[in-house]
Amino acid sequence: MSAVTLRPGEVSLAEWRAIYRGAGVRLAPGAQAAIERGAAALARILARGEPVYGINTGFGKLASVRIADGDLAALQRNLVLSHAAGVGEPAPAAVVRLMLALKLASLAQGASGVAPRTVALLEALLEKGLTPVIPGQGSVGASGDLAPLAHMAAAMIGVGEIQVGEARLPAAEALAQAGLEPLTLGPKEGLALLNGAQFCTAYALAGLFEAEALFRAALVTGALATEAAKGSDTPFDDRIHRLRRQPGQIETAQALRALMAGSAIRASHLKDDERVQDPYCLRCQPQVMGAALDVLRQAAATLAFEANGVTDNPLIVGEAGEAAEALSGGNFHAEPVAFAADMIALAICEIGALSERRIAMLVDPALSGLPAFLTPEPGLNSGFMIPQVTAAALVSENKQKAYPASVDSIPTSANQEDHVSMAAHGARRLLGMAENAAAVIGIELLAAAQGCDFHAPLASSAALEAVRARLRGVVPRLAQDRLLHPDMALAIGLVRARAVAEACGTALPGIAE
Repeated sequence: MSAVTLRPGEVSLAEWRAIYRGAGVRLAPGAQAAIERGAAALARILARGEPVYGINTGFGKLASVRIADGDLAALQRNLVLSHAAGVGEPAPAAVVRLMLALKLASLAQGASGVAPRTVALLEALLEKGLTPVIPGQGSVGASGDLAPLAHMAAAMIGVGEIQVGEARLPAAEALAQAGLEPLTLGPKEGLALLNGAQFCTAYALAGLFEAEALFRAALVTGALATEAAKGSDTPFDDRIHRLRRQPGQIETAQALRALMAGSAIRASHLKDDERVQDPYCLRCQPQVMGAALDVLRQAAATLAFEANGVTDNPLIVGEAGEAAEALSGGNFHAEPVAFAADMIALAICEIGALSERRIAMLVDPALSGLPAFLTPEPGLNSGFMIPQVTAAALVSENKQKAYPASVDSIPTSANQEDHVSMAAHGARRLLGMAENAAAVIGIELLAAAQGCDFHAPLASSAALEAVRARLRGVVPRLAQDRLLHPDMALAIGLVRARAVAEACGTALPGIAE
């Protein structure tokens, strides 16, 4: 995977996705001028000797406390150490790397006033594979992701831990082994590193990228389940969806038609099908999945802006020769990320819920016309009885997790910070929800393929037969009951590895392009 060249303010979602999936990162050479301009502007502000929040004052409720010039370096170090107060399991390395890249792109726009050496150390951490160990809990999504970003900053000054490969080392030791010096923070630099929404944005982007993969896999398994149940493709007719005008719905129907094109199974019941209409889980796939597609794209648009923005406070502005200013505002408030995360959560929940309903339909002979629980000898064998129960359990868990985080708030910092976004909560849950939905879709893949087996020698479309072949290469048909957990793990692995969508060879709608 080729390295991504970060052009601050102009990074595409596809590039953020590549970083999340392991691509290297380097800062565009042209960014250096903006970094130096911001550092020079900060120096001019300091020379005036005026009180400026976070530069020569205390923080939060202590903003009125003036700090002596000789204590400015200690002020920034104390800020980092006191704020590194997170708890819980560490954030995944892929999320932390994405967070580092987001912070790098933000600082490199020159509005934070940090020195070039600070930006260079962030870039070096990414280049050398040094991942700060960051507890996942402790951010309320306003005044920035303070605790998580403080742990990142602590690692940069040689405090805390850094993950190198599979090992967790003291930060100072990890930096030394990589030939890096711990950072000595200058005025405002601790605050610049701590302020911002990069932690929750990284988690939200990760959730978006996983949701995109889930969406594509569920389109394929949904089409395969339609074939297994000998469902109709009439509900996917373009004329239906053009009349409603919802763009995601139109694209989803087009993808489903393409997946089923040329199916001998479908051709076998075109004329003599006694059913007038299929259950909603088959018939309304374009409407439900199309709505999820539109919502995910809306969230993607919000996160694309956020990922390229500057969320520091105060912001340093002023070209060379101009009077520099420190503008205090609230760009650290992560309400946009909170709303985006909530939208992603709703979409993931519904993608999994619809998939589970198709599983339930397939195992019910009254609805599917297939043997009960998709086993040749029901009674002696239980077949897919309990995998459907597992899918139901996962869907219900996701429903509980889908409650909007953005409607919550709690005052902090002695009521100075009296409204917060809870974006970190909303974003952190997404990866767990995506894992649950991936498991549901993996179970559907097994069930739908098993259902199609009963129609032999009739085959589905070339696209769906390629998916069945990919599955059958690792999981054989279920003839008699056997330990199903290994089969499920393999099928879920195909979903998580994006192999289901890739195997079909059909262009499917995208989100993070």
